[in-house]
Amino acid sequence: QVQLVESGGGLVQAGGSLRLSCAASGRTFSSYNMVGWFRQAPGKEREFAAAIRWSGSSAFYGDSVKGRFAISRDNVKNMVYLQMNSLKPEDTAVYYCAASLTASWGTEPRYYDYWGRGTQVTVSS
Repeated sequence: QVQLVESGGGLVQAGGSLRLSCAASGRTFSSYNMVGWFRQAPGKEREFAAAIRWSGSSAFYGDSVKGRFAISRDNVKNMVYLQMNSLKPEDTAVYYCAASLTASWGTEPRYYDYWGRGTQVTVSS
């Protein structure tokens, strides 16, 4: 059974940093074309944050996080990370890890086949 499990969320003050982790079970990340992070705030649609292509490790980011967030991977540990710096109250959301078997680019949820349950990030002002 394929599972993605996020961790690392929490409460942080504005300007602070957090690192989110995504662990995969049932399938290694190398079997996916792309792994991404989305976020969803209450009453809002799910928003793309970042993604990394497994072949070549190229990454791309949503405009709202570009320059502040960085996605990375660890092949040995089978983990994907989202380093979040200079956090703002508007970054408050549930953050989801997602993986795509076939797509090599995608900023919409429909491109991703598997999802984790999410981890809450709250940024206080």
